[in-house]
Amino acid sequence: MTAPSTAPAPPSRGSRWIQQWDPEDETFWKEGGEKIARRNLLFSVLSEHIGFSIWTMWSVLVLFMGPEYGLTPADKFLLTSMVTLVGAVVRVPYTFAVAIFGGRNWTIVSAGLLLIPTVAAFTVMEPGTSFNTFLLVGLLAGIGGGNFASSMTNINAFFPLRKKGWALGLNAGGGNIGVPVIQLIALAVIGASGGPRVLLGIYIPLIVIAAVLAALFMDNLASVKNDTGAAKDAARDAHTWIMSFLYIGTFGSFIGYAFAFGQVLQVQFGRTPLQAAYLTFIGPLLGSLIRPLGGWLADKYGGARISLYNYVAMAVATGVLIWASMEKSLGLFVAVFVVLFILSGLGNGSTFKMIPGIFQAKALAKGLQGEEAAAYGRRLSGASMGLIGAVGALGGVGINMAFRQSFLSNGSGTGAFVVFLAFYAACFVVTWAVYLRRSASRIQASSASSEAKPQLSYAEV
Repeated sequence: MTAPSTAPAPPSRGSRWIQQWDPEDETFWKEGGEKIARRNLLFSVLSEHIGFSIWTMWSVLVLFMGPEYGLTPADKFLLTSMVTLVGAVVRVPYTFAVAIFGGRNWTIVSAGLLLIPTVAAFTVMEPGTSFNTFLLVGLLAGIGGGNFASSMTNINAFFPLRKKGWALGLNAGGGNIGVPVIQLIALAVIGASGGPRVLLGIYIPLIVIAAVLAALFMDNLASVKNDTGAAKDAARDAHTWIMSFLYIGTFGSFIGYAFAFGQVLQVQFGRTPLQAAYLTFIGPLLGSLIRPLGGWLADKYGGARISLYNYVAMAVATGVLIWASMEKSLGLFVAVFVVLFILSGLGNGSTFKMIPGIFQAKALAKGLQGEEAAAYGRRLSGASMGLIGAVGALGGVGINMAFRQSFLSNGSGTGAFVVFLAFYAACFVVTWAVYLRRSASRIQASSASSEAKPQLSYAEV
């Protein structure tokens, strides 16, 4: 018979703080922990989803901006690059905001902050506005990119290790879907001969709804405390930066292509805004939907193995894109670009699942067991996620800048794709060399010595 005290105590009314949280305890999990975690996951996804939409809205708004706006293709690529940059940078403070304010509390604040870039864009979006003004307002939209980091850090604390791949994949995938959703809404607005202000007006009430629902239905975990030591330890750990590099290859590709795809279709293949909008949402949609599958496969077969094979597939797809770009084959180009989106989404799920697994392996190598090992893993993996997510998002900046330079140099995106192909090859080599080549004993030897205890190799993460 299970003692009643093992079930999670409900948060006190008005405070929404949960004092005791032990998801690794299966009894605790079954008797109420899972229900609470899933509820928080649902409303976290909603807020993060809208955050992604606001972050990537300029990938859509530039499609509305015809010759009367006076912007060149290079101006538009620069604009979207800077929006991506801000979204990457703010992920670091957003990660630690969860520990300072609480996951529920920060979700309310971060959702409400999305009103600033949306209302600002609504105000200035018209011909005659200067490029510098558009750039400044676009930079404000970057705060939407931070919602991912705080949401992932928060949800990471709610779920046990055995469920993290699925939970983090679902959380991130639901957020990523904000990209194709805003593109689909833009397609409907353009098709109905509406302007960009119509699109922006749709999102203002949605932002308010997300903030209100977070206030009503989410919780804070008292166990997630502000720990500057965790941030320092994560920053000093080589695996944080190795995983940041690998995440550039997956999420950097996803967000970079999401910003650039419509512009590439317009500039290289002469598509109209409506024609581009018909195609741009497909890749991000499928890439978002498949992210939870990437996490599930990583739970089952190991994130390192899934990521390794995924980089091979991404390199092959990029090679085909180079050929399609040179041959100016629009049909093949679009089809393979969609495949590349799908692969980036799959890799997003598998690489992010590796993070808690890596730090759990380090905990076991140190001789920690049970809740002590789980707490160590949660502490460092939660702290590292913000850094990894920030660096990964910087890949989106690189992709847009590479496209900008490629179009300035030779009028096509072929040169940029050659660079991307080389990067995916490098990701393959790093994944194999660090997480699959070395045996568990060799990996464990690099950590603090421990007596014979159950160990987890990095090949299993």
